[in-house]
Amino acid sequence: MSVKIRKEDALQYHMQGQPGKIEVTPTKSLSSQIDLALAYSPGVAEPCLAIAENIEDVYKYTAKGNLVGVISNGTAVLGLGNIGPEASKPVMEGKGVLFKKFAGIDVFDIEINCEDPHEFIKIVKSLEPTFGGINLEDIKAPESFLIEETLRREMKIPIMHDDQHGTAIISGAALLNALTIVDKKIDEVKIVVNGAGASAIACTNLYLDLGVKKENIFMLDSKGVISTQRTDLDNYKAKFARETNIQTLEEALKDADVFLGLSKANVLTAEMLQTMAKNPIVFALANPDPEIAYEKAMAAREDIIMATGRSDHPNQVNNVLGFPYIFRGALDVRATAINEAMKLAAVKAIAQLAKEPVPDIVSQAYGNKKLQFGKEYLIPKPLDPRLITTISPAVAQAAMDSGIAKQPITDWEKYKTELQQRIGIDNKLISRIVQYAKKQPKRVVFAEGDHLKILKAAQILLDEAIAQPILLGDVNKIKHLIAEHKLDLHNCPIIDPKNEDEKCKIYGEMLYQKRKRKGVTQYQGQKLMRDRNYFGAMMLEVGEADAFLSGLTKDYPTVLRPALQVIGADPEIDLVAGMYVLMNKNRTLFFADTTVNILPTPEQLMKIVGLVAKGVKFFGFEPRIAMVSYSNFGSVRGDLPDRMALATRLAKEKFPHLTIDGELQANVALNTEILKENYPFSELANEGANTLIFPNLAAGNAAYKLLLEVGMTEAIGPVLLGMRKPVHVLQLGSTIKDIVNMASVAVMDAQKH
Repeated sequence: MSVKIRKEDALQYHMQGQPGKIEVTPTKSLSSQIDLALAYSPGVAEPCLAIAENIEDVYKYTAKGNLVGVISNGTAVLGLGNIGPEASKPVMEGKGVLFKKFAGIDVFDIEINCEDPHEFIKIVKSLEPTFGGINLEDIKAPESFLIEETLRREMKIPIMHDDQHGTAIISGAALLNALTIVDKKIDEVKIVVNGAGASAIACTNLYLDLGVKKENIFMLDSKGVISTQRTDLDNYKAKFARETNIQTLEEALKDADVFLGLSKANVLTAEMLQTMAKNPIVFALANPDPEIAYEKAMAAREDIIMATGRSDHPNQVNNVLGFPYIFRGALDVRATAINEAMKLAAVKAIAQLAKEPVPDIVSQAYGNKKLQFGKEYLIPKPLDPRLITTISPAVAQAAMDSGIAKQPITDWEKYKTELQQRIGIDNKLISRIVQYAKKQPKRVVFAEGDHLKILKAAQILLDEAIAQPILLGDVNKIKHLIAEHKLDLHNCPIIDPKNEDEKCKIYGEMLYQKRKRKGVTQYQGQKLMRDRNYFGAMMLEVGEADAFLSGLTKDYPTVLRPALQVIGADPEIDLVAGMYVLMNKNRTLFFADTTVNILPTPEQLMKIVGLVAKGVKFFGFEPRIAMVSYSNFGSVRGDLPDRMALATRLAKEKFPHLTIDGELQANVALNTEILKENYPFSELANEGANTLIFPNLAAGNAAYKLLLEVGMTEAIGPVLLGMRKPVHVLQLGSTIKDIVNMASVAVMDAQKH
């Protein structure tokens, strides 16, 4: 993706709080003396003795089975070259983050100060007792070939150099699907490969396994076509040497069916494309800029099918589609390698998934764009939650079929459920919201534009094309902060209501007309417009902004009151409520009302159910609603349980299509084992609730704040439901990330309005 990243921002991101991007978190309780004694001496001796007796028990008593070593010597880091092992560490930590996010795999990154391939091999081999698998990364060719081949041969755990095989697997899937679309046979197509490094050679080898004929391949390095006339070829390049007089890319491309570029930007011209065969397939995978610009390629040929490494064009060949799920499948059957059968299984699984109907939750993440198999959708999107349950089982099955799985899977449905639970299949929600917002950025007015957090968030929103910020506040102060912190916000309108006499007069008159029977005079209307919350809300009301966001430094009522007076609630419902979205690695929950209604009546609770159900669906989930109390189905009598029981009945009558039950204690509503055992009749017994409606503001507010304070929970909110136009209120003291997330929600809300 083409995102503008400032040096200062990147460095600050990596150093803020605890330096780096990873930490080690215990998976067992350590709260008492007995816990410590079990975790270490003397209790730890027992698993040590068990493993000494049976070495396979290391998978039973330690984290080895879910632990991958991401290992590099820093000799080929991204496009930066040989910058050394220390300089490669941020990349390796980043790879670990991706393993965890997409597949629930833990990682230790290891940077080795060694360029001798034989010594490097010896070091990595010595680490086999520690890891369940090894992901080699950013090691220069041709040494990377020798290192991987030797380690695969001599170690009994999964080994993969992702720079080679990741791109090969994803582009291989894209190739199969592209050939299907143009109705060409894989054993007949002519392929030109521009580049002869680790990725290019691995891709070409995989294409041979898929059925491409070696005699139909032309490979080029920086010196031209790799031919038998050359005397400067290593063994890996020599494999693809052709008996030919063709020397240049231009010559090789004539009548070619496929171009695979893993080289550098702008080496492919429109004129070269025009000499290719009918319906050419062009994979221009150089990063960050492809071998030919997407727009130029599409203009050159109407019949072209194209893929790049960028997310701002169709068909992004992104390694994250592969390596997390390949290692997941390999680890889960305790495979002794990642062999060719497993790679081919991954290729075919990815290719097949692209042909399946795309879930709404994925389409929404990409702006409700119609995604269906075709020239612009050859491979799945990185945020598709089906990737793990498609690729990992295919890889695991291939390991079993090829006889290298030491722990075969027998219950595949159970396994797929476990895969979803491992990563918390919902934890990509924020990514989906941001992707959705970016498809159609909207104007978001910030009432607190002179706060540094707002300015930094505005910079991110602008850089990533999520929103078009409008900043309210002291103009000189805002400009000073922008200059002091080297921000680039010259495209953001900056408005100080105190200097907008004419606007305040017009806006004030409008407020007077709205509120004259509520005690507001013309003078008061104009005076109130000097308040940024009133001014910003009125900008939204008159269409000069698409969404309004405030609350970073103000209490909730101070922000909500102007919005209600200027914008008002949706007249069909005439009630607003606050909802929090709470996410951890296992699940996503929706809490309401957490911010607005102090003691709602049963009728109001019924309306809140309707609002929240729409809100939950807004985020791409099907609501399963529990009406929370301290009682379970009348087990304890009292005013509060009675109110929730009545609210449940009213909600069921009003919304018969929704899954609603109560009154229920919060833990019972979430625990399917308790529900099945004690209340099997409950509509929530099979899946449990994902939405909790609280009986009063105190309960809802306390619940979400406790979860946030305890930790391991991420929040979006408060999401204001029921407003006539998109108004959202930040939590007091929100982080920059919180502001960006809420602004993304506001943009998404504005799009749907």
